[in-house]
Amino acid sequence: MKKEIIIDGTRIFDKSSLYAEINRHFMKNESWQLGESLDAFDDLLYGGFGEIKENEEVRLIWGNFEENKKLFGFDFTLNFYDEKLKDSERFDSKGIQFKIDKLKKGEGQTYFDIILEIIAEHPNIELIIK
Repeated sequence: MKKEIIIDGTRIFDKSSLYAEINRHFMKNESWQLGESLDAFDDLLYGGFGEIKENEEVRLIWGNFEENKKLFGFDFTLNFYDEKLKDSERFDSKGIQFKIDKLKKGEGQTYFDIILEIIAEHPNIELIIK
């Protein structure tokens, strides 16, 4: 039987609350919290810390999914990348600008698309949309 983890999308209204909700369910028995990072979220899904053991089968139930998808859509993603451009010492400005250009052409991924891609890359995670 798969472990069930439920994301309550009604508690998500910005990036900080997204990661707070992830931490609330995935990191509840840890003495530390996951940072606000897509890479950290990806690492979390591999298991070995938090609620997922290595390669453990998990049913991730995401409530209020469509609203969260809209929230982390085009505008959020554009602002996310614009903030990264302000810190050109830490981030690849050309790569970020390329992503912005693709997004503006309707070809790029939104932040939420990236989250879904990360989940899909983990065959042990079954996403249930509510």
